[in-house]
Amino acid sequence: MHEQHFCVCFMCVSQAHSSEDHTSDDKHDKDIWTPKNTQQTWRVEYKGMANLHIFEDWCGTSISQLQKNLHYPLYPHTRTTVKKLAVSPSWTNYGLRIFGYIHPYTDGDFLFAVASDDNSEFWLSEDENPDNLKLRAYVGKTGREWTAPGEYGKYASQISDLIPLQKNNKYFFELIHKQNDQGTDHVEVAWKLKQIGSGFSIIDSKFISLYTYESSLKTVDVNHIPQTFASHVTPPQRSSETPPHGVDMLRADPRDSFHQVPLLDKVRLQGVLPDCIYNPSYIIKGYPLMRYQGLQFVHLTYVYPNDYTRLTHMESDNRCFYRGNPYYLERYGFSNYIQLDSPENEEIKYKGTRKALVIAAPSNKEYNNRWDHVNDARKEEEIHDSAIHIEEVKDGGDEEDTWANQGYSEEDDYDLLNRAVFDVEVKWSQTFQAKPLDLHALRTDWIDLKCNVSGNMLLEESEALSVVEAFMKKLNKKFPRQFSLERIVNIEKKPDYNRGSRYLLELDLQEASGRHLRLVQYIYVKRTEDQGFHKKQKGQDAELKLCNPYSFYWTPTATVHFIVPVKNQARWVQQFISDMEELYRTTGDQNFNVIIIDYESTDMNIEQALQNSYLPRYRVILHELDFMIIWHIDDHSIVFLCDLHIHFPPGFIDTVRKHCVERHMAFAPIVMRLNCGATPLEPDGYWEVNGFGLLGIYKSDLDSIGGMNTKEFTDRWGGEDWELLDRILQGGLEVARLYLRNFFHYFHSKRGMWNRQVLRNT
Repeated sequence: MHEQHFCVCFMCVSQAHSSEDHTSDDKHDKDIWTPKNTQQTWRVEYKGMANLHIFEDWCGTSISQLQKNLHYPLYPHTRTTVKKLAVSPSWTNYGLRIFGYIHPYTDGDFLFAVASDDNSEFWLSEDENPDNLKLRAYVGKTGREWTAPGEYGKYASQISDLIPLQKNNKYFFELIHKQNDQGTDHVEVAWKLKQIGSGFSIIDSKFISLYTYESSLKTVDVNHIPQTFASHVTPPQRSSETPPHGVDMLRADPRDSFHQVPLLDKVRLQGVLPDCIYNPSYIIKGYPLMRYQGLQFVHLTYVYPNDYTRLTHMESDNRCFYRGNPYYLERYGFSNYIQLDSPENEEIKYKGTRKALVIAAPSNKEYNNRWDHVNDARKEEEIHDSAIHIEEVKDGGDEEDTWANQGYSEEDDYDLLNRAVFDVEVKWSQTFQAKPLDLHALRTDWIDLKCNVSGNMLLEESEALSVVEAFMKKLNKKFPRQFSLERIVNIEKKPDYNRGSRYLLELDLQEASGRHLRLVQYIYVKRTEDQGFHKKQKGQDAELKLCNPYSFYWTPTATVHFIVPVKNQARWVQQFISDMEELYRTTGDQNFNVIIIDYESTDMNIEQALQNSYLPRYRVILHELDFMIIWHIDDHSIVFLCDLHIHFPPGFIDTVRKHCVERHMAFAPIVMRLNCGATPLEPDGYWEVNGFGLLGIYKSDLDSIGGMNTKEFTDRWGGEDWELLDRILQGGLEVARLYLRNFFHYFHSKRGMWNRQVLRNT
């Protein structure tokens, strides 16, 4: 009865508080919520710790799911402290709320980063007032996002904007974390000054302090707990918007609209850099290849800044990016990525008679033993709740009847009533160390056919900035005070470790008049004898040797011919036409042509559909003539061998032009294949790393390697793209390979396609 009475009283307190909230809310506009905080007196003795609130036995992976807990945020199961903003209790199904103050070690502009498994949010105020909190960085919103310990660059949202802080001030912060019953539970916040070469370091006890002292307070004492924008629970009726899909690739990126900025005429760039002979060592012209061996000679492209083509939302199905044994990752998670802090028995003293005892953390050996046990339990379902049953007690018939009379089921609770039950002690304040983890740095530019979620290689920021700085010096030398750099939109690198590296620079420049211009140019950085690329040449002030790779330039006005073979795919032909119309409306680009090769379609009049469209140029070719007609296309235009079921990003035509260089380079963009039921706005799927069927190449270059192999691949599909790739490479060309943002292959049924026939039931 005492337990039941306590529960009723607890609910009364909770409901009373809820009623107070609603009454207070009614005083304001229905759509406006204001923080509710009672000012607390801060003491210097509070330094070295932060407040930690734990909400146990609550499933889910997202912060929004934590906020659905009836006791959140005022009535946590446990209120304690933590000495570092890096916590790993090695437990399941819980939520954490850590809050207090951050004390900067110097004046300056800081970047903050957060990593966690699963979702987390880091909020920081503009000052010591909790009312001024702003969301600075987070891991996910949907519950599907997670990172390894120290992995701060997986999602665009993990790193904050620059935040100016002053050493003599303190700043209120709040860190919220949700963990489910899988993976390696952890959450950490790191910071660094905005300086090239500086790295993130976890915020430790020297730079944090308590918001208030709680050890002497009872559970129902909640007036001191800050109710902030970070912890506010939005009523269901006010959160009707559908949560975003959570894919960073869908974020707005300057690359997506940069094609709309006027292009800086390459004539004005003449003389900025000297010309130089360009003959990459990786060209294999005349090299005898075995059938389909060319795939081994294609390398990936490095990009800057991060274009987030890594499919982080699909890594629950494929964790190949982490380069670990899949079974080990599934069973033990990332426990080997962190180092637990040593156990300490500290007694934190305050002025007056108040004392708080910090529970000692377990040793590494003890922790690892428990970690293995917990993970085994998760895998094999040996533990079904947070209780461990130690030993059986003797039967007592009378007691059993008494319990049964109070509503307990003999069958359901037999095990509970006949065993002594002990709850496992959880080290909620267990902190750890983790170095920043840059998994991109461990990759090579070889194509990994077994990993279809990785995305583009990332170019180091220091290298990208060095190249841009060197180029801008040359530009300003020829045009003093005429151009300023507004933004680095995109840099792509093709390394040649023997002779030097080629870069594609895409820079947003502003003229003295205020007009923005788009600079898109290939440059070459020669390798010197005494350096790898990342080292300065003979001193810190030595400049990189930049030049124009002779005859390696792109043509902004080149016509792009989209070649699409079809047969009885009326609805997809119509969709393709609509997508191409959208490209035309968005860009106004008239220098492209749609050529549909019709293999005797009977389900639509393709010619009529094209006539009714807004496309500037098109042509339908009967399959008897098929690729023979292509030979009459202008030699100095680009042929793009296309698929019917493609969704194109807005700047796709320009992207094809930039990556097709006559006599030098063809372009094979990597498309993302959407799963069944997925859409471009909800892009679940994987990168088609094996396929080279989507290919752009100059007509003259296609002619020089013998054109399409229509003799061998007249009435069958499979291997024709790899066979063409072999001949392109043997012809002395290279192939640019790039994961392309928002470039999708729609999922579609194969029923009735090409030579597939219906099997009749008899």
